[in-house]
This record gives sequence, structure tokens and C-alpha cells, in this order.
Amino acid sequence: MFNIIKKNYFVLLSTFLILYFIFNLLSGERGFFSYIEKKNILQTLKKEELLITNKIKDFDFKNSLLDTNLDLDYIESLIRERFLFGKKNETIYIIKNDKD
Repeated sequence: MFNIIKKNYFVLLSTFLILYFIFNLLSGERGFFSYIEKKNILQTLKKEELLITNKIKDFDFKNSLLDTNLDLDYIESLIRERFLFGKKNETIYIIKNDKD
């Protein structure tokens, strides 16, 4: 048995090295599977960044409407939504969802 290992020493060593490198190539912190997982995380983070950027733009626009030049239509819609105020001779209906 020892003679067989001694004769095929180079073959055994090379197969173990190849298996070692293949295993480390596929798994591990810098392996192929980790690369795919990090790529998916990057895509989700880019989508979240885009959503947050759009929200910031929307807030900036709404903030500009409340700046020095007031937009009275926007203020009226805010008052109607938040405080449930209406104009004279208007009826306001509040619809509650039973699902919540």
C-alpha cells in the first residue's frame, strides 16, 4: 500500500490540490456562490436606492410648494386630507376599512 502511494505521489498530490482549489473557488467568502449572493444584494440595494431617491425628490417638490411662494391649492389639499376640513355646504364622508 505504501509503495502504491509512493509511486503515485504526484498524482495524489495534484488531485488533492485540484480538489482544494475547486472547493475554494466555489464556496467560501470569496467563492462563486458568495459572488452571486452579493450580486443579488447589490441589485436589491440599487432598487432601494432608486425608491429612496424618488421619495426625496417628491419631498423636495412638496417642500418647494410650501416655500416662499405658497401654492394655495396644495395647502388646501393638505388641510382637506389631514384635518378633514371642507368648504361651506360640503359634506365629508369618512370610509373606514373593516379589514384593518
